[in-house]
This record gives sequence, C-alpha cells and structure tokens, in this order.
Amino acid sequence: MSPAADLVAAWRRLARRVGRMRFGAPVSHVYNPLVYARAPFETYVERYARRGVDALLLGINPGPFGMAQTGIPFGEVSAVRTWLRIDGRIGRPADEHPRRPVLGWDCPRSEVSGRRLWGWARDRFGTPQRFFRRFFVANYCPLLFLEASGRNRTPDRLPASEREPLLAACDEALREVVGALAPRRVLGIGRFAEARARAALAATGVPVGSLPHPSPANPAANRGWRPLAETALRAAGVSLDGALR
Repeated sequence: MSPAADLVAAWRRLARRVGRMRFGAPVSHVYNPLVYARAPFETYVERYARRGVDALLLGINPGPFGMAQTGIPFGEVSAVRTWLRIDGRIGRPADEHPRRPVLGWDCPRSEVSGRRLWGWARDRFGTPQRFFRRFFVANYCPLLFLEASGRNRTPDRLPASEREPLLAACDEALREVVGALAPRRVLGIGRFAEARARAALAATGVPVGSLPHPSPANPAANRGWRPLAETALRAAGVSLDGALR
C-alpha cells in the first residue's frame, strides 16, 4: 500500500510551517525546495514510497547542488534524471543567493554525497524498484541555509532561538512521516540526523540507528563510503542478502 498521499500532506504542512520562520545573520538566504521544486519531489514520493520498508534513511537538510537543485533528497542531477528517472518543473527561490543559483536540471555541479548514495543504491540493487522495496530516503529538515559567502550552514549551527522552533516542526513532521511509512527502523545519515530521530521518535518504539555520512567533509567516507555504509546497515539489522553485487 502506498502512503504517498499522507506523506505529501505531511511535507506540504512542514513546508508551510517552516516557510513562515525567519532566520538572521550569519544566514543570508534560505531555500525551501519543497515549494519551488514541489513537482519532482512529489513525483519521487508518489512513485517510490511504500509502507513497511526495512529502513527510512534520514538525511539532514538539502545540499546546494543536490536537493536544492532537484527537490530530491541527496538529489545529484545525473542520478535523479538517469536512474530515478524523475523530471518536472523546477522554479527558483524568491530570494536567490548570487553564488548559489538554482539551475535545476542544468546545474553543472555534482553533489558528492548524492553521487555516492544513489550510486551505491544503483550498483547494489540495479533498479530503483528493487531499492525502494527495501528503503526510502528523506531529509529531516527541508530548508537550505546559506551564509553571505555562499557557505552552507547546517540546522544544528543556528542560534537556539531559531533552531528550537525549527526542530520542533521537523520533529513533528518526522513522526507523521514514520507513521505513514511504518519503516522497521530509521537510520540517520550522520550523527545529527540520528540524534534528531532519537529525540523525535523516543515515544514511538521505532528503532533508530545511523549510517556514516557520504559527504566529502567526512574523511572516513573519502576512503570508501560503501563498505562503511554496508557495515552500518548490517549492524542495524538490515540484511543485504539478495541484493546485486
């Protein structure tokens, strides 16, 4: 059974709620791809979300060359178009950073994290259908925060007065998403996502674990993210038997 309608409704509510929030320096620009890239994001949800997956893989928030461009979590352009086979209209943020334009499908930059994650999924499972029978990938927070320099600022580095209302909204949405997806476990991609999942889901009984983040900012990932990720999956109780080699 597809939970797509409930998921789309939950993420639309979250997009509206966080869209009313305001953030000060050092953040100069905030992008909400659930609004301007709604079409490809909702195509992704409607096509691939299903109840009872082995694990919800939970990222932190959009990257400037991934979800900020395509609307898809870890949405490296090539992976989204050629493997996930998703297209659709992508607009622009109302206030766009001159150093971080949203070029959508024409973005020439490759997001390393997305290339690693979706490349592993492709090589391990072959088709999106095989992968999504076992997993779903989402982000905890839908907003990208940019400083005046163009540098990405993650939600955990926001001032407490801005961070706490944001986390409360994202926690509530995560509980709704988990209720709709009914995953056997939630695995945070990186320690922050794991910590937020543990906090948000503490009363639900859903097991929470973690995967190493595929970002190039993670030195261990640069030495080989795939074996680290598969070791973490097995440690969390996820069998990879039957997946392609």
